[in-house]
Amino acid sequence: MKFRNLLLTATFLAAIPANAQAQSAGGDVAALRAEIAALKAQMAAISAKVDDTAKTAADAAKASAKAPEVKWKGAPQIKGEGGWSFKPRGRLLYDVASVNAPNSIIDPGLGFSNEVRRARLGVQGDIPGGFGYKFEIDFSGSDVEFTDAFLSYKDDGLKVTVGQHNNFQSLEELSSSNDTSFMERAAFTDAFGYKRRVGVSAEYASGPVLAQAGVFTDSVDDLGNDQNNSIGADGRLVFMPKLGDTQLHVGGSYHWRDLGDAINSVRYRQRPLVHSTDTRFINTGNITSATSETSYGLEAAAIHGRFHVAGEAQWQKVKRTGFANPTFDGQSIEAGVFLTNDTRQYKKGVFKGVKVKNPLNKGGLGALQFNVRYDRLDLNDAGIVGGKQNGYMASLIWTPIDYVRFMLNYAKLDYTDAAILAGASRNYSVDSVGARAQISF
Repeated sequence: MKFRNLLLTATFLAAIPANAQAQSAGGDVAALRAEIAALKAQMAAISAKVDDTAKTAADAAKASAKAPEVKWKGAPQIKGEGGWSFKPRGRLLYDVASVNAPNSIIDPGLGFSNEVRRARLGVQGDIPGGFGYKFEIDFSGSDVEFTDAFLSYKDDGLKVTVGQHNNFQSLEELSSSNDTSFMERAAFTDAFGYKRRVGVSAEYASGPVLAQAGVFTDSVDDLGNDQNNSIGADGRLVFMPKLGDTQLHVGGSYHWRDLGDAINSVRYRQRPLVHSTDTRFINTGNITSATSETSYGLEAAAIHGRFHVAGEAQWQKVKRTGFANPTFDGQSIEAGVFLTNDTRQYKKGVFKGVKVKNPLNKGGLGALQFNVRYDRLDLNDAGIVGGKQNGYMASLIWTPIDYVRFMLNYAKLDYTDAAILAGASRNYSVDSVGARAQISF
């Protein structure tokens, strides 16, 4: 308002000399009155413009205060007033592979295969009061399956989760399939049946220490059928200090599961690295009279600049009624290096995806990473002969931009006591080659 008054006064004073000249020229009072009337009209127009400008600015400020914040993280993440947020999420992983075994083995799963490995869509976000949510389904199989479906609560270092989510059994299992070094995780994770289940869990992080524990039942897809009467407990403790530029990770986990009355057998088996084949060269078959599973594991990793190493070991014991209790085990160790100036990411006890420093769309090459792995699985014990695997693997990963990557994998798998005969022998080698195209957000 003060600015408007000053503007009107200045306009009026600027017009006075012109008026004085008009009077001295002829003393034409009528002309002077017309000049004054025109000046008043001009001042009224200026006043109206000042009012409109002030109102427009006020409206813009008001609208800006209520406008949601939008960030791009592979998909739009929308943040509103009071702590609300919403983000769509998803991934599409398409695989092609070839499995080559001795010629004496006739199996439809050998040779070329391909599949949509994962096709997920979902949403996640925050709710005022420290709450959050995540819901995701997978369309890649013949049936639509739930993956994550939970409500969470966070307060400083504490996080409580209710619903279907990962239990706490392995660094490799808890790291997203978007970010693993190979097309499939270490053999023991799939062989021992690690997967999401319905339950309630709590996590607490304080400095370099992370503690996780939960109670779980079965997968949400099994709810309401006769198999839904098992219950288990999981715990994991991680020490994750950072020494200079080196990120360290050391952890251990424990898992116990009562199989319930409806489940009286378990089976452990594994594919030859790639998932697009249903052939399993190691397979215990159904282990009957099983009442519970107990597993425990150790994990360690380090990231320094372009380099990383990671290793795990897991043991799975089956308790049986009237029979000996077998213990199976698996181990893996891997090392990787980026051929570009990039590094593997890590956060809160798991590996995360690379953040490309020189993406293809900005004139760079993207991120290029080479990895090697030794992957062992032993399914022989207590009279059960499921076979042994010694896998020697290599992978090349190109991430041209964030959220997109391409993988090429090779594995030479040496089997002892294999579940499939090659002529008269159960000891032989298999070669697997796989490639993946992936987008995730």
